[in-house]
Amino acid sequence: APALAQADVGVAMGKKGTEAAKEAAEMVLADDNFASIVAAVREGRTVYDNLTKVIAWTLPTNGGEALSIMAAILLGLTLPMTPLQILWVNLVTAVALGLTLAFEPTEPGTMRRPPRSPGEPLLSGFLVWRIVLVSLVFVAVIFALFHTTLARGDSLEEARTVVVNALVVMEIFYLFSVRFLHSPSLSLRGLMGTPAILIGVSLVVLLQLAFTYAPPLQALFDTRSVGLLVGFLILAAGVGLFVLLE
Repeated sequence: APALAQADVGVAMGKKGTEAAKEAAEMVLADDNFASIVAAVREGRTVYDNLTKVIAWTLPTNGGEALSIMAAILLGLTLPMTPLQILWVNLVTAVALGLTLAFEPTEPGTMRRPPRSPGEPLLSGFLVWRIVLVSLVFVAVIFALFHTTLARGDSLEEARTVVVNALVVMEIFYLFSVRFLHSPSLSLRGLMGTPAILIGVSLVVLLQLAFTYAPPLQALFDTRSVGLLVGFLILAAGVGLFVLLE
C-alpha cells in the first residue's frame, strides 16, 4: 500500500487485491488483467487529447470575434457584426462544431508517444502560439472582407452577412485542422471526418443557409442574400486558413 501511494499511478488488482491496496491505488483493475492497463492508458490519452482539441478550437474562434469587436470599438470603426449575430455564431458553432471534438477517435501513434510529465500544462507553447496566430488571422480576414464588401458599394447589412458567413466557414475549416494535434490533418482520414464531425458540419451549413437566405431569419438578424462569387470568396477564406495552418 505505501508503494502504491508513492507511485505516480498505483495499480491494484480488483479481484485478488487487498482492500488496503485498492484504497491506496489510483487505478484498480476490475478484471485483474494487466492488458487493461494498456486500454486505460489509450483511453486516457484520447480523452486528454480531445479535451485539448476542444480548448484549442474554442479559444481562437471566440478570441477572433472578441478581438474584432474590441479593435472596432477602440479604433472608432463600424462594428463588423451586431451583438445578435455574434450570439448566433456562438450558439450554432459551439454546439454543432465544438462538441463534436469530444467524440474524436484515438490518433494514430498515440501509444508510441512517451508519457507526458504530470506537471505539463494543458496547452503547450506551440498550441498557445497557434491560438494567437489563428485569432489574428480571424481578425485580419474579418476586417478585410468587411471593408472590401463596403468598398464595392454593398450595404452595411450585406458586409456583415459576409463577415458572419466567413467566420463560420473558417471555424469549420479550423475544426478539421485541429482534429490532429500530433500529425498533419491534410490526409484522407483527416478530410473525411467522423460521423459526429460530418453531422455537425452539415447542421451548421444548413443553419447558415437559412441565416443568409430565409426571409424570417433575414428580418431577425438583419442579414442579406450573398451572390455566388462572394460565396466562393468566403469559401476561399476557410481554405486559406486550413492551408496556412497545415
